[in-house]
Amino acid sequence: MNFWGVSRVPTYVDPRSHTFDDMIGSDPGPGLVAATVEFPPHRHSQDEVVSALTTFAGEEFTRFARNSGVDARNLALPLARYGQLSGFTEANDVFVDVAVALAEQALENALSKARIRPDEVDVIFSTTVTGLAVPTIDARLAARVGLRADVKRVPLFGLGCVAGAAGVARMHDYLRAFPDQIAVLVAVELCSLTIQRDDHSMANLVASSLFGDGAAAVVAAGAQRGAPGPQVLATRSRLYPDSESVMGWEIGTSGFKIVLSAGIPDIAEKYLGEDVNLFLAEFGLTPSDIDTWVCHPGGPKVIEAVQDVLELPATALDRTRESLREHGNLSSVSVLDVLRANLADPPPPGSLGMMVAMGPGFCSELVLLRW
Repeated sequence: MNFWGVSRVPTYVDPRSHTFDDMIGSDPGPGLVAATVEFPPHRHSQDEVVSALTTFAGEEFTRFARNSGVDARNLALPLARYGQLSGFTEANDVFVDVAVALAEQALENALSKARIRPDEVDVIFSTTVTGLAVPTIDARLAARVGLRADVKRVPLFGLGCVAGAAGVARMHDYLRAFPDQIAVLVAVELCSLTIQRDDHSMANLVASSLFGDGAAAVVAAGAQRGAPGPQVLATRSRLYPDSESVMGWEIGTSGFKIVLSAGIPDIAEKYLGEDVNLFLAEFGLTPSDIDTWVCHPGGPKVIEAVQDVLELPATALDRTRESLREHGNLSSVSVLDVLRANLADPPPPGSLGMMVAMGPGFCSELVLLRW
């Protein structure tokens, strides 16, 4: 039975009469070889960030910031520079310069860790939602890193927080078709450059207290390359009805104005548990069979909602909470930071993992892993 297209699993299969290996088939999937995350050098405690930004946000911002689950963040610029930015044009120019440099560092380090030469890369996926660049970040990286002139490029824009997991899923799809090839994913987010200093809305106060800056790179290899990392077994994408206004940007003359609904934890409670359970049930599994949860740290309330709806042990999302505490919400980079931590300290061979992220759409992405 072929698990790669999960919709092909017959509904009449009784999981109790089949082993997990029977249900997924013997065909090995792509493997995740390495993941790295890099941060800009300007690191500040949450209190320092609050002190720098309270001139436009006041005590309400202080309250949000100190209940955000964030202790410190790395920022693209020194704190004093943010008040000097003249507008969207200058902020976006800074985005392009810093994003390319940071993404280059992340990709070079990931390839080095994977022991793969840049000219071995066949396809590069890239994602960002915090700045605009044409040519895209991946195109600007190609010559700097040493990718081949015929490398395939797949830039992804607009996926936001879900993009780290979606990028891993799309690498899986590509490498299933080309099992002898190498794929890389580069995610870079400079959330601090989107701050709207004149926007006193609750959404902007929450975002300003929560989001940080960073870049990640993931190297994946097709099955024929014999990848040593966790195997990507299957993926699932889901768009939720009547939820387009839950999260996103309003893009105008001042740049990116955050759209962020307080109802995100409610959506997680309403839909995510059912999605995860149905996805796992197609392979005779339940959440209790998952040893490692690689979850995006959307914020304290979202993390709690995910833990509650999936009935996870108290420690299951410790690495998610640690990523949020140490770096803030890095949008597409965050779930890859949690992945990096699990690759550095992996569970026992044969363990199952689940990557979970949600983002604008409103949507979710699920990726089933096996170490």
